[in-house]
Amino acid sequence: MSDIKEQVITCINCPVGCRMTVQTSQGKILSIIDNQCKRGEVYARQESVLPLRMVTAVALVQGSKTPVSLKTAGPVPKDKIMDVMKAVNHLDLHLPIHIGDILLKNAADTGVDLVATRSLS
Repeated sequence: MSDIKEQVITCINCPVGCRMTVQTSQGKILSIIDNQCKRGEVYARQESVLPLRMVTAVALVQGSKTPVSLKTAGPVPKDKIMDVMKAVNHLDLHLPIHIGDILLKNAADTGVDLVATRSLS
């Protein structure tokens, strides 16, 4: 009985959008076919073993009618996105906020900070 898994991944690194077939076994890459460039191969390796995503959101700010937009400073594991969003919902933010301010260090124990993407005063 084989434990080889096969999945089709569409690359998002360039406009070509290659559809690649990735075969894995026990968490190891066996083959990647149909990528048109090296970036596709790198993306497929990452996506099939540990998918990562940037998270963007808005959060309420005390004393402001406008919420602050924010994002993770880097990608987080896909399975931690809901935990990051729960952390966003529990933020207690106050004016002023400047673009680039760290709003929360190590969001949901991912090692990635949440940063403001706009200023509010």
